[in-house]
Amino acid sequence: MRGIAARAGGWSARHRWAAVGIWMLFVVLTMGLGSAAGTVEVKDSDQISGETSQAATIAEEAGIDEPAGETVLVQAKDSGMKATDADFRAAVTAVMQAVEKTGEVTAVTSPYETDTISKDGRSALVQFDMRGEADTAGERVEPVLKAVEEVQKDHEALTIEQIGSASMMKTFDDAFGEDFQQAEYSAVPVALGILLVAFGAVVAALVPVALAITAIIATMGLMGIVSHVMPMSDTASSVMLLVGLAVGVDYCLFYLRREREERAAGHDPQTALRIAAATSGRAIIVSGVTVCVAMAGMLFTGIAEFEGMGLASLMVVAVAMVGSVTVLPALLSLLGERVEKGRIPFLHPDKRRKRKDGSASAESRFWKSVLRVVLAKPAISLIVAAGALLAIAAPALGMKTQNLTLDQEFGDSLPIVATYDRVNEAFPGGSDPAEVVVKADDINSPEVKSAIADFRTQAVESGASRGPVDVKVHDEKNVAFVYVPLVGGSDLDKAEKSLETIRDEVRPATLGKVDGLEAPVTGQVAGSKDFNDQLAGAVAPVFAFVVVFAFLLMLLSFRSVTIAITAIVLNLLSVGAAYGILVGVFQHGWGASLVGAEGVGAIITWLPLFLFVILFGLSMDYHVFVVSRIREARLRGLETKDAVQHGVVTTAGVVTSAAVIMVAVFAIFGTLSMQSMKQMGVGLAAAVLIDATIIRGVLLPAAMALLGERNWYFPKWLDRLPDLTHDESPQGPVSAPPPPPAVEGEKVGV
Repeated sequence: MRGIAARAGGWSARHRWAAVGIWMLFVVLTMGLGSAAGTVEVKDSDQISGETSQAATIAEEAGIDEPAGETVLVQAKDSGMKATDADFRAAVTAVMQAVEKTGEVTAVTSPYETDTISKDGRSALVQFDMRGEADTAGERVEPVLKAVEEVQKDHEALTIEQIGSASMMKTFDDAFGEDFQQAEYSAVPVALGILLVAFGAVVAALVPVALAITAIIATMGLMGIVSHVMPMSDTASSVMLLVGLAVGVDYCLFYLRREREERAAGHDPQTALRIAAATSGRAIIVSGVTVCVAMAGMLFTGIAEFEGMGLASLMVVAVAMVGSVTVLPALLSLLGERVEKGRIPFLHPDKRRKRKDGSASAESRFWKSVLRVVLAKPAISLIVAAGALLAIAAPALGMKTQNLTLDQEFGDSLPIVATYDRVNEAFPGGSDPAEVVVKADDINSPEVKSAIADFRTQAVESGASRGPVDVKVHDEKNVAFVYVPLVGGSDLDKAEKSLETIRDEVRPATLGKVDGLEAPVTGQVAGSKDFNDQLAGAVAPVFAFVVVFAFLLMLLSFRSVTIAITAIVLNLLSVGAAYGILVGVFQHGWGASLVGAEGVGAIITWLPLFLFVILFGLSMDYHVFVVSRIREARLRGLETKDAVQHGVVTTAGVVTSAAVIMVAVFAIFGTLSMQSMKQMGVGLAAAVLIDATIIRGVLLPAAMALLGERNWYFPKWLDRLPDLTHDESPQGPVSAPPPPPAVEGEKVGV
């Protein structure tokens, strides 16, 4: 037995206690070192490049921590009352006094002083800041919210509602904080339940889950250490958990099912383990490296969130891969027949599938029936399946991406969304103003003051803002913050046009005339635009990197140009179908109610690239595993068509089990209330389901059957490339027929 996987598995089986001990020591050490080092969070200035980052850098270097701003909307319920009326003024005064009494706020301003009264005179804004750090303001805002609610009870003719970063933070934490935790916690029991059905034995089901969890724990520690070089975020941790659970369970599933299969075929436990190490172990390494390459594509975006997600995912895949080919063989060697302990009646494979002679069969009866039809009419099967997927993918051509606004993200599920809409209607852009961070050598010099005054005037005169344009000066820091409500409000397309006017016309004509003055424009709309622009520039490099390196890995691993090209085409088709489903459900609203979603008219900006990288990596799991089995059968002497049938039907069970686990875990996130999380969950679940059924069960065998011996095409001029083929001796019955004659230019294993 040769090859890294075979040697690693053999060593672990011979030194099983040492292998298990080293693994546990690794997990404990990484977790301990990570906890001791702590995790460095991503700073605002590191998130993206451009003006948003420049503005955050100015504030950070000046040591200015902007407080969490809050706003109370006071609005007449009918057109009869105006802001100038005595009852209206009394309500405004009551709000100001009530929030000040809480002791949690500062800088309370009256709408009559700041001119924050709507044009129709029915609405006014009381504004103030929360004391303390903005990041934790949501924990202290409850007394203020209750104070405003009490004022509302005394003024029934008015609508009095609070909104701001602190109140939104608290609302979201209360509504969705536990939602996320429950989704993450329920993923493990769901995976375990499916494994119990797949294996029919408690111990066999626990092994993959235990290994996946230890891989996740070890990666958490590594993330803490690595965050001192590349800062991490909570999003990276959530994605790492998803990917780690998916690949960790899958890799163990592949390995364990192959070991079981070989024992059922009559091999003793040691031989069965060696065969599993040489075959499934090798497939795990090829798959793991391919997934790592796909995840590495995120590092080319230049966006801190994506870089963190990519690196965290890469690490957990690498850890799970190493654990699967080292500690798993040791555990199986230690357990021996005890891996079948806790058999569940009627679920154990020995009870479910029997040959006529009474021996266990590894083949799936369902997929055997499907393959019989597909291989009998491969051309028709290929055309029908490919046509169906292309039709599903067609809506993706009209995909519209944008950062979802509050009402798009949460619909009408939260009262604060209605408040957000009312504020934006009365004061366009007031909920999310653009923020100009002005830095000068002397912020109070006449030249700078005049430029800021001109900027305030022209911002309104240009039509980009309806005012009021507020200014907050930090004299000792020589920095000023200018807040500009953008016309367009929650309509991002219109708001971005207003932003362009501010950046390209108003700023150069005013602030831009002062030498040495910096004035980057940030805020939610600006951040969304800068993020979209940077992401758009990263799409081509990321796509090219992932596709090219995946092609090279498949080429070297299978020594076949045809198989490498087929893998890329099928994976792209799978991703395209997932895009089409996303656009149909969430952009056009087709069948949205079936998944508890709303047609929000757009796909969140970061999702297409994220899905491409994740799906391209995870799809390779199945592809490598199935094609490895097909190639193995061919090396035993089967014709390509027979090898395809053997490879697909013998792997169908494990691929189906792995896919069901992934679909179930991803579908959990599709049940969350946030539309962005629904989109991610539905997109991932749909793509994995398509990949494990139509792609691997119909398109792959149909394509390989049509190509025949051309599947193994490898021109002689590529012989100098490194040989990463299946270099372990193929195992099979003693009477296995000799390998087929070599195809021209092909290097056939022995």
